[in-house]
Amino acid sequence: MESNKQHFRHILLFNFRKGKNAVQARKKLTDVYGEGVLTVRQCQNWFAKFRSGNFDVEDAPRSGRPVEADKDAIKALVDANRRITTREIGERLNLSNSTVYGHLKGMDLTSKLDVWVPHVLTERNLCRRVDACDSLLKRLENDPFLKRIITGDEKWVVYNNVKRKRSWSRKDEPAQSVSKANIHQKKVMLSVWWDVKGIVFFELLPDNTTINSEVYCHQLDKLNDSLKEKRPELINRKGVVFHQDNARPHTSLVTRQKLLQLEWDVLQHPPYSPDLAPSDYYLFRSLQNFLDGKTFTSNEDVKNHLDEFFASKDKNFYERGIMLLPERWQKVLDQNGQYII
Repeated sequence: MESNKQHFRHILLFNFRKGKNAVQARKKLTDVYGEGVLTVRQCQNWFAKFRSGNFDVEDAPRSGRPVEADKDAIKALVDANRRITTREIGERLNLSNSTVYGHLKGMDLTSKLDVWVPHVLTERNLCRRVDACDSLLKRLENDPFLKRIITGDEKWVVYNNVKRKRSWSRKDEPAQSVSKANIHQKKVMLSVWWDVKGIVFFELLPDNTTINSEVYCHQLDKLNDSLKEKRPELINRKGVVFHQDNARPHTSLVTRQKLLQLEWDVLQHPPYSPDLAPSDYYLFRSLQNFLDGKTFTSNEDVKNHLDEFFASKDKNFYERGIMLLPERWQKVLDQNGQYII
């Protein structure tokens, strides 16, 4: 068997010197010896070796190289560069792709797609996240304020919510294709505020309207009216703990003056932190799952479906979204400010 392998390599080298490429050389081999002799990848690897000036057709000596040495070398390369490929590792260590893959699997390492994060956090961002979460956890020890939180945010709701589906394909067939929704399609802005008991107030902005300080302050007045009706105990006795992110309309001077006028206790929220905003990490994810696959014809149609979704969730659903906050604050501390994935 070994002599056959070397014989095939001599034939590859002969074809290389004749100016043939790897695919052409393999075809000549398979015409004589059959399809199973060498794969295209093996031929390409040998041609790459020949192009580098190495014409040795012998296998690299491995008798004095223990498996543990390979594992240690592979681990060192992966630790130095998490995005290194098995092919790059194999070329550096003179190992086959299957050998590298086997060692990686034995070390419980697997290749995963990078995770998208909202923002590349600077050292200052990380410190602000840690400081805010530490402060909130300390406050919680003396003031159990979670059930007084009113939190809110905005979300675009598109009219055509395309949902990717799974379909069966043969190994050599591409996956089924479906077109993405047009990014310029019809959509409407949802503004919603909620607490541990459920939705307090939501509205869809009129077409061609965007959130600015004036619109936002008008919404806060309507939210306050809704609180008087639905949560009078917060307005009259306990006091509202108001949570929002740091979008410009939320933090403008005009908005800050409005919040002072309403006498709400505005909860600290670090910049670039959607993972600490209950609407982002909880409510909107569930809402989007509900919207996937649905197509709307009007804003009224959208509103009817939102009414259906919000009403379908019981108090435990909303309470859980708020009560997750301390756990997430602690995770930020444990991870030195990094995003919660």
